[in-house]
Amino acid sequence: MDLKGFDQPGGPGAGGTRSVKVMIAGGFGTGKTTMVRSVSDIKPLTTEETLTQASADVDHLIGVADKTETTVSLDFGKIGLNDSLTLYLFGTPGQERFWFLWNGLFKGALGAVVLVDTRRLASSFRAIEEMERQDVPFVVALNVFPDSKDYPVEEIREALDISPHTPVVACDARDRASSRDVLVALIRHLKERSAVALESR
Repeated sequence: MDLKGFDQPGGPGAGGTRSVKVMIAGGFGTGKTTMVRSVSDIKPLTTEETLTQASADVDHLIGVADKTETTVSLDFGKIGLNDSLTLYLFGTPGQERFWFLWNGLFKGALGAVVLVDTRRLASSFRAIEEMERQDVPFVVALNVFPDSKDYPVEEIREALDISPHTPVVACDARDRASSRDVLVALIRHLKERSAVALESR
């Protein structure tokens, strides 16, 4: 497996724990902070601030009218998937005015989860474009909201214009087990990509 993005204190074959940086990205209000909070083994670091009237013209709340807080820098959490693999989770801010922070956050990332609200697909277009631009492997996680419609995966894939090789999974970002399953799907995707790359050499 390509170890770019891994930290191996014990060195290859020494039984050390591998630490992987993973991005949790997506549009405004898609559930990034919620996912980091639900799945993290530690108390997560969040940088949420209260939405004010002053931001009404730039933080459009169409589809997320009940949202009262927003991430202004990043979210950070950590989860051990097993005894030898720990994921460090970095949640990106979703609003356009904070996108300038993304370049720094992506440095050293091995992969990413792009959270999508199927009621507002366009809100995550920018995140997907950024993954492709920076060549960061990712999975698409459809965060199921109470009033979300159940669309066929192929329709979602076509609407988002993503590769047939990019996994698309459904999840509930509020649920630890569901969020963990998304991260497992990402690790499997990374391993499969690495295996294909090795075979082509």
